[in-house]
Amino acid sequence: MLKIEYQSQFKKDYKIAKKRGLNLSLLNKVITMLANEQPLPERYRVHVLNNSKHYQNVFECHILSDWLLVYQIKSDILTLVLVRTGTHADLF
Repeated sequence: MLKIEYQSQFKKDYKIAKKRGLNLSLLNKVITMLANEQPLPERYRVHVLNNSKHYQNVFECHILSDWLLVYQIKSDILTLVLVRTGTHADLF
């Protein structure tokens, strides 16, 4: 199991998602799967963000069509780093 590290911006984003009334159990389910090193089903459309001006060498997955999770897996220290969550407009 991977240790979970929450970046400060992710914590702020999480509070915003809660205020917006989003179903946080959907996000928590994905985080649990990632922490348990389970592959995410295709519906989450996981891909690497290498060419983004804001993010390098991190992954993005879709919780819902316009609700994203940006994260990084540091295999050498067995850590899942939660970078951001929010809409496309929030993140890019």
